Amino acid sequence: MPAKRQSVIVARERGGNTRTTVTAKESDGATFVRQVVAPGSTVHADEAGGWDRLHAHFDMHRINHSVAYSLDGACTNDAESYFARLRRAEIGQHHHISGKYLYAYAGEMAWKEDHRRVANGEQHRATTAAALAHPVSRVWCGYWQRSV
Repeated sequence: MPAKRQSVIVARERGGNTRTTVTAKESDGATFVRQVVAPGSTVHADEAGGWDRLHAHFDMHRINHSVAYSLDGACTNDAESYFARLRRAEIGQHHHISGKYLYAYAGEMAWKEDHRRVANGEQHRATTAAALAHPVSRVWCGYWQRSV
């Protein structure tokens, strides 16, 4: 069973894809960023200490949210918009997100964030085609059944 508190880590490419992972603590996210962000990229992050390790690998722009959300070229608004959608989905659509499946909800919101400007009909066709082409999931098969 996952830890009570978990962190969703998001890496967003401007005009590109959104990648997510779930970690036990935010400071574990630096490893994920190193895996999914291309060398030579510029990374924008907040002032949390866990991101300090990325300075050796990327051109870093840091922002202190108690001062501003965008300052001197540093901006984390793409990540903040993702987290706003994730929170709104929990409140208005899902009503509860189980820690066990947090990675799946985070991935769903990443897909929705990346396709928010695609017509609804095309989104429906894409998700239907993906669902029909995918084999039976061993993770989700029987998830609603509680053990006695």
